[in-house]
Amino acid sequence: MNSAKRPRKGKQPTGATVDVATVRVELRDSDPLIWREVEVPTEITLADLHSVIQAVMNWDNDHLWEFTIEKRRYGPMSAVDWGPNPLIDAEDIQLREVLRPRKTHIDYLYDFGDSWEHGLTVTRIRAREPDMSYPRYLAGERGAPPEDCGGLFGFYSLLEALVDRKDPDHGWAKERLKGFAPDLIDEKKIARRLGGIGRGIAAPTRR
Repeated sequence: MNSAKRPRKGKQPTGATVDVATVRVELRDSDPLIWREVEVPTEITLADLHSVIQAVMNWDNDHLWEFTIEKRRYGPMSAVDWGPNPLIDAEDIQLREVLRPRKTHIDYLYDFGDSWEHGLTVTRIRAREPDMSYPRYLAGERGAPPEDCGGLFGFYSLLEALVDRKDPDHGWAKERLKGFAPDLIDEKKIARRLGGIGRGIAAPTRR
């Protein structure tokens, strides 16, 4: 009987070649477009990819989420399965398992109430640099909306009220968006959060 341990999903056997994927994340219907670009190892699970998106978009992971790839749905098994197709456990699927030639578009929905819809595009796959830490933030534009602000409509309504002192919701918008800068991305915070995700992926599995 072979007693060799099977590597956990999201990890690679020692000495195995690991590729990294460049993933562009766009918040759908945002105008001007809110987007991020990040490099991730292709062996990470979709659950880990969810954590990466949360980090680069400055979300707080307070709500349900799911990926849709070629009509298949992936998400946390703790979620209520409300969709027409069975939910597949995102912990069990690695990113590289769902990558196909010319089929590298992924839908990601966060917060089924506010409905933050993201489009993910894998733009490049290359060999991993041995001395580089992953996941790695590359670029982006504009700050992502705060949690629980009513989706894009609510977010843009808050921004309009914020700049209009005569708007009856000006005070509320000022309080709700306190510390928020639409044109700024906190790259240091993103780096810290991605560093924690990377350490978790690289850590040996506990028995």
